[in-house]
Amino acid sequence: MAERPQPARATRPAVLGRNQYGKAETRVVKVTRDGGTHHVRDLSVSVALSGDMDEVHYSGTNTHVLPTDTTKNTVYAFAKRHGIESPEAFAVHLARHFTDTQEPIHRARIRVEEYAWERIDAPAGHSFVRRGRETRVAQVTWDGEDFEVMGGLKDLVVMNTTASEFWGYAKDAYTTLQEDYDRILATEVSAWWRHGWTGAAGEPPPAWDDSYEQTVHHLLTAFAGTYSLSLQQSLYAMGARVVEHRPEIEEIRFSLPNKHHFRVDLEPFGLKNDAADGAVYFAADRPYGLIEATVLRDGADARIPDDMTNL
Repeated sequence: MAERPQPARATRPAVLGRNQYGKAETRVVKVTRDGGTHHVRDLSVSVALSGDMDEVHYSGTNTHVLPTDTTKNTVYAFAKRHGIESPEAFAVHLARHFTDTQEPIHRARIRVEEYAWERIDAPAGHSFVRRGRETRVAQVTWDGEDFEVMGGLKDLVVMNTTASEFWGYAKDAYTTLQEDYDRILATEVSAWWRHGWTGAAGEPPPAWDDSYEQTVHHLLTAFAGTYSLSLQQSLYAMGARVVEHRPEIEEIRFSLPNKHHFRVDLEPFGLKNDAADGAVYFAADRPYGLIEATVLRDGADARIPDDMTNL
């Protein structure tokens, strides 16, 4: 029988860098009953904890390790104890708990996806249909002193069937794309936005659900209302409108794939295919252009990582 290795730090020219651990994608569904009318919050919660964790990596000593199974159980228990008012509020409860109750844990990051349900218009108030427009996301980080709260979304597919052009671009020997003065502009929005609220000095948090709904409203309004000469221009218009209309938001970062729609060549069949007449398009899957940028409130720091919105 092999001898069990003794927990001792190995001598080697390597040192441990940044690290974290936790339980990813815990699915929790909370039903709140208001008489015969029910409310549903359906979340996927990922917990990442970091702190004094050197020894578990160097020697396997688990003294400072809260089991990931415990973090899963905490998600379920907190859903019952605190309810789920919003993804952000639920994540705030969890993040504070892990750092405040476990001395070796110095930082907790909670990332949430929410899957929305709409009540079916029926006599009973307990029937729902899954709403499939976009997935809401949130991330809360607590370091024992300040919160950093980010909201966001993914899978929000939008399209303008006109009011978009693309011309005047740089050309070289490999350019074949034709200039277009009346094109479809479509994208699948992935965005994260950072709230200015840190929880300092007893400052009350924003109304998270209202903030989310209004932010999405401004994103859509800007996309629809911008006569676009480039997807970059639309991106900036969307971000600028959010920053200008939502004082609680300091920065917003986008990843916008250009979901290309190319007019089909119908001349072999004796048919013109002009946009003004109502064209027929081929919706290309890949490759696609990918436009990414951050829009900030003047004077704010850019703190959303560049890869947060990567597809």
